[in-house]
Amino acid sequence: MDRLTKDYGHGRGVFGVSFEIAKGEVFGFVGPNGAGKTTTIRHLMGFSAPAAGQASILGLNCWKHPSQILRRVGYLPGEIALPEGLTGTQFIRFMQGLRGSHDEERLKNLLDRFQLDPRGKTKRMSLGDKRKLAVVVAFMADPDVLLLDEPTSGLDPIMQERFVDFMRQEKQRGKTILLSSHLFSEVEAVCDRIAIIKDGEIVSTVRTTDIHHSESKTYRITFGAMVDFRSFLTSFEQAVTFADQDEECVEVQISDSDANHLIRQLAGCQVTGFKEQKTSLEDYFLSFYETTAQEGGNGPHH
Repeated sequence: MDRLTKDYGHGRGVFGVSFEIAKGEVFGFVGPNGAGKTTTIRHLMGFSAPAAGQASILGLNCWKHPSQILRRVGYLPGEIALPEGLTGTQFIRFMQGLRGSHDEERLKNLLDRFQLDPRGKTKRMSLGDKRKLAVVVAFMADPDVLLLDEPTSGLDPIMQERFVDFMRQEKQRGKTILLSSHLFSEVEAVCDRIAIIKDGEIVSTVRTTDIHHSESKTYRITFGAMVDFRSFLTSFEQAVTFADQDEECVEVQISDSDANHLIRQLAGCQVTGFKEQKTSLEDYFLSFYETTAQEGGNGPHH
């Protein structure tokens, strides 16, 4: 993806989006509804022509070679629209014909894994079964590249976990995957890197491990005496991100290099609780958005 731009007006679209996904990498794509995730994926599938920049997969320009892309990529759309006149089985056969792939053993394994009986009419299928059918169709040709837009939307929690386990297996098999999802736990479980998109622009790209092993740490400290609580607030005012006078507790965010200074400061205090607050993807995402709101769009850089 190289400086992809598509402006639909009124601030909608994508603007200068660039990223590369290495072979065998799972790349997470995170952002609120309307941020540009689906628009980006539609350009990768060759459904839309960019106004500027380009999208390419396996060295092929997505807009110029859509039929070749379709044959080599597994695609799971965010909103499932199935032909109403077919059964699930007929739809599977139709898609097998388009892909030129008829691996019946893999198809059976997928149907068993996701507990789907495809013989019924697609029109009468539940949302969950429609999603399962779309998952089976995306993976049945065993493509090397997969574009997954909210893949577990509509699945019950058991099937969501089964899908995550399946994704881990596909990752181990060396598949290259773009995963767009609003479920932070899903993204954290399988993704190597994560891009955050906001208002059509990628505002941060970070390795998943870096979120959990940042040089900046947050500690929650509870004091046993009000005098120590107030003294600490005065001494560490710049690092305090949260303070509760009733509970006599604070949260501080410091770099690893300042940890010894923090410990020395607390040595003379009555401390009843000291705990590191682990950062999750959701914490990172929300703090980034709060930061961009406060600073007019200049969020943290990684």
